[in-house]
Amino acid sequence: MKYQQLENLEAGWKWMYLFNKHRMGESITCYIDSSEEQQMVNVFLKLEHEPVHVLEWIQKHMNPDLQNKLKQAIRAKRKRHFNAEQEHTRKKSIDLDYRVWEKLSLRAQELDSTLSDTIEYLLSEASRTEKASQTVSSLKADLHELLK
Repeated sequence: MKYQQLENLEAGWKWMYLFNKHRMGESITCYIDSSEEQQMVNVFLKLEHEPVHVLEWIQKHMNPDLQNKLKQAIRAKRKRHFNAEQEHTRKKSIDLDYRVWEKLSLRAQELDSTLSDTIEYLLSEASRTEKASQTVSSLKADLHELLK
């Protein structure tokens, strides 16, 4: 699925991605010389709120090894961003005890489906069972009334 690209927003995401890589100790520049690298990193750190300059810096100075990883990270971030806009595509989270998660996971594997699909399936099955039980109870009550 294609999502609209928003350059200013994505430039901020790219800056944050590279900033985090730098903070974790990875080389974010294409330079081998440490003084040159440090100089370019310092320039980069000052560009946080300048999206056009961030994109220019990335084109000129970014470590080429990070190119694919950056594209993948931005693509994923873009998808999450646009999915979060609509209620039906927004991701929700729930806390499960380990035992519950394990049972749910096993059931999902049996059904060859995702955890979300498995939960939905189990809820619909429980609902159908409850309706059937109510119908049987109603029929029993009606039959009991007729036999009086």
